[in-house]
Amino acid sequence: MNNKKIEIIKTTSENPDFGTLITALDASLWERYPELKTNYWGNNVIELNSNVIVIYLDNKAVACGCFKKYDKNTIELKRMFVSPEARGMGLAQKILRELELWAHEVGFSFSILETLYKQKEAIGLYQKVGYTIVDNYEPYVGLENSICMKKQI
Repeated sequence: MNNKKIEIIKTTSENPDFGTLITALDASLWERYPELKTNYWGNNVIELNSNVIVIYLDNKAVACGCFKKYDKNTIELKRMFVSPEARGMGLAQKILRELELWAHEVGFSFSILETLYKQKEAIGLYQKVGYTIVDNYEPYVGLENSICMKKQI
C-alpha cells in the first residue's frame, strides 16, 4: 500500500466525513442508474446510525460503510463505498470485516444487503467473502434491478 497510513474508526452517521463519502456514493449511483433515482431514493435515507465505519488513508476519508438492525438476528449493510482513488487496496473487505465483527459482538447472527445489478465488482466482492444471492427482501421485493444477498456472521 505504498506505506500509506490506514486508520479505521467506528463513528456515527453524524460524522461529517461519512456525510461527504455518502454524497459521493449517491452521485456515482445516480450517474450509473439515472432511471432508478425516483424508485430508490426513499431507500437511501440514512437515519441516525451509531454503527458506522470510516477508513482514512493518510488522514483523508476514503471509504465507509454502516449497518442497521433488520430484525432481532439480522443486520443490513448500508452505504458501502470506496472512493475511486482508493480502490484496489482491499478497503471494502476491511470495512466488511469490521462491520460483521461489530454486529456479531453485539449479538447478530446474519448480515443482509442490497446492491444493484450493474455493481458487478461489489457483487463479486460479496460472493468472495461468503454472501449468497437470496430472494429480495422488503423493501426491495419486486424491484428487478436489486440483488439481495445474505451471510451468516
